[in-house]
Amino acid sequence: MKKIKFTWTIGIAAISIILVIFFGFRKDEQPPNFIFFLVDDLGWSDVGCYGSDYYETPNIDRLAEEGMKFTNAYATCCVCSPTRASILTGKYPGRLHITTAIPIEGWKRLGGKTPLKGADYVKNLPLEEITIAEALKKVGYATASIGKWHVCDEPEYFPEYQGFDINVAGDGHGATKNYFYPYHNRWRMTKNYPWIEWNTLPNGKPGEYLTDRLTEEALNFIEQNKDQPFFLYLSHYAVHTPIQAKENIIKKYKEKTIDKEKGHTNAAYAAMIESVDQSLGKLINKLKELDLAKNTIIIFTSDNGGNGRITSNYPLRGNKGNFYEGGIRVPLIIKWHGVTKSASQCNTPVICTDFYPTMLEMANLPAMPEQHMDGVSIVPLLNNNGALGRDAIYWHFPNYIGAGHPNPARPCGVIRYNDWKLIESFEDGSLELYYLKNDMKEEKDLSNEMPEKAKELQGMLEKWRDRVHVQMPKNNPAFEIN
Repeated sequence: MKKIKFTWTIGIAAISIILVIFFGFRKDEQPPNFIFFLVDDLGWSDVGCYGSDYYETPNIDRLAEEGMKFTNAYATCCVCSPTRASILTGKYPGRLHITTAIPIEGWKRLGGKTPLKGADYVKNLPLEEITIAEALKKVGYATASIGKWHVCDEPEYFPEYQGFDINVAGDGHGATKNYFYPYHNRWRMTKNYPWIEWNTLPNGKPGEYLTDRLTEEALNFIEQNKDQPFFLYLSHYAVHTPIQAKENIIKKYKEKTIDKEKGHTNAAYAAMIESVDQSLGKLINKLKELDLAKNTIIIFTSDNGGNGRITSNYPLRGNKGNFYEGGIRVPLIIKWHGVTKSASQCNTPVICTDFYPTMLEMANLPAMPEQHMDGVSIVPLLNNNGALGRDAIYWHFPNYIGAGHPNPARPCGVIRYNDWKLIESFEDGSLELYYLKNDMKEEKDLSNEMPEKAKELQGMLEKWRDRVHVQMPKNNPAFEIN
């Protein structure tokens, strides 16, 4: 497989060099740097500029004041691995067959007592995929993946084999066991991992906090590459469980009035969010110090909705682990100096497959439609110069979440078509229909009142699944209805 990847990479590199000569970076300006700031499990309303009165996020809020805030931004899944694979490739999870968290098999966790067997899925992001890191690296970008990776189950698929010059703290694990040094990860032992405990980051100091350490690694990368274009993929483990934070910050939130209506009440979680906010602030200050702020594009987002056992995605229904809006709608802020209007807001639906083609266009590089085939560039939205020419986005989940989240997802398909949203159950064919423009809380299921509209959207879903060649769950012969 590595040989295939190597040969393909050489060919693409040669083509890319030729393309850059003819269509590449504009001679009158330096290629932009990119900071992709990804937070794990951050809910749609978990930051101040999206409505929280309890969590304090002054740096994130300032980013929104200086850039564009998206109100209808989506992850491609309600759990992490599929979304991360989509960010890196520009493809839907259904096309990649990376459709649930790696290596979890939810239907087995449920004891196999389900009408369907969860579909088989790919547990390593294929090396044949040309990631956004590879696309940028081929034209001279320094690239770093710092933090959580979690799109593989085997070491030969780590970031350093997917276009990143540097990999700090990234492997197949989905969480750290401890946010304070030593960080030892969750127990794991497979034929592919020669260790039982994985140390998220070595060579730390007692009391060191993981979010701070990853930030320092990111600052060092920026400093070391200040004289060339860089792509920093800073993928924090926070605010994923375990919920652990600095005691002095926790104390501050314990003394605050909690936001019971919005469900933002957890002081330790609030402190984790504040540490993430401080991380962003330190990066922005470093850019200013090095005179890089005007030429660095910052993309801030989350990989899925907030954990319903810890926070609330108010006013949205649902949470991480299901496909109601609270599970898949995420905060997204993009600052592009000289292009995005300060304090602007975009209500057009966008999804994380769009980042890949958007970044290429931002860098004045040719599109790679054979790679990011499910994404579209959102530059027309960022420069307020047109629409996307797309009216539907899709989700495919042929698996089971298992336990661990309120109302966990079961096999389903989802489409958002303009302001309509349909959820189709693969277990019994039942449909849920919502009109999000008037019902963002998804309180009124219109499927019985408007069966023709529901069938129309179901037909669109079926046609899309055929085009994308998704994998489907199969009947479980062992299932018995009690």
